[in-house]
Amino acid sequence: MAELAYRPAIGLARTLFKAWDLQIDCKGSENIPRTGGAVLVSNHISYLDFIFDGLAALPQKRLVRFMAKESVFRHKVSGPLMRNMKHIPVDRKQGEAAYAHALESLRSGEVVGVFPEATISQSFTLKSFKSGAARLAQEAGVPLIPMAVWGTQRLWTKGHPRNFKRSHTPITIRVGEAIEASRDKYAGAITRQVRERVQELLEAAQRAYPVRPKGPNDTWWMPAHLGGTAPTPEEVKAAESR
Repeated sequence: MAELAYRPAIGLARTLFKAWDLQIDCKGSENIPRTGGAVLVSNHISYLDFIFDGLAALPQKRLVRFMAKESVFRHKVSGPLMRNMKHIPVDRKQGEAAYAHALESLRSGEVVGVFPEATISQSFTLKSFKSGAARLAQEAGVPLIPMAVWGTQRLWTKGHPRNFKRSHTPITIRVGEAIEASRDKYAGAITRQVRERVQELLEAAQRAYPVRPKGPNDTWWMPAHLGGTAPTPEEVKAAESR
């Protein structure tokens, strides 16, 4: 019954993507298993990342259950939709319930989507990863699937207005090969391995991205180390500590 909400949501998303004339380039979907549980691990640069991460799983006929902050589930519009799509609410003060919910989903054969940076990276570079994704994969006995998205920040991200016009914006998605979460390894070591792989995929997505900023007023979406004017990780940290 729950998929009565998920599949129409996919149809709506595809309609919007067509209306916005998004140029989506997705490679590596075959690395997502067609059956059984898996933890999908992605970078996080936009409020819309979960939609594009989920899109990457569709060729394998998988529906991803994302872990998302609990406040989204309290919203009068998004709340019922998120619950009916079997997404997983995360209360950061009491994460045990979300962990148990995700573990149950994995053991029942679901694909669970995790953003191990926890929040959007305003520098558009990878932040440190929390170890929850690795621990979930270890305990459930399922693989970790690393992936990266690029270009989604140009549609809607923290600190910038939404751009839902017919903008022809390219979106690049790269999915990597599965990483085994062996129980005889430390979760921290697995987390470092996953982060390194997501970094490689992010760099590959950036290299494949077909456009550059149009001019000085369009450099905000590029990280500083690539010549853009997005704040550096150090600048973001300093701003957050004020």
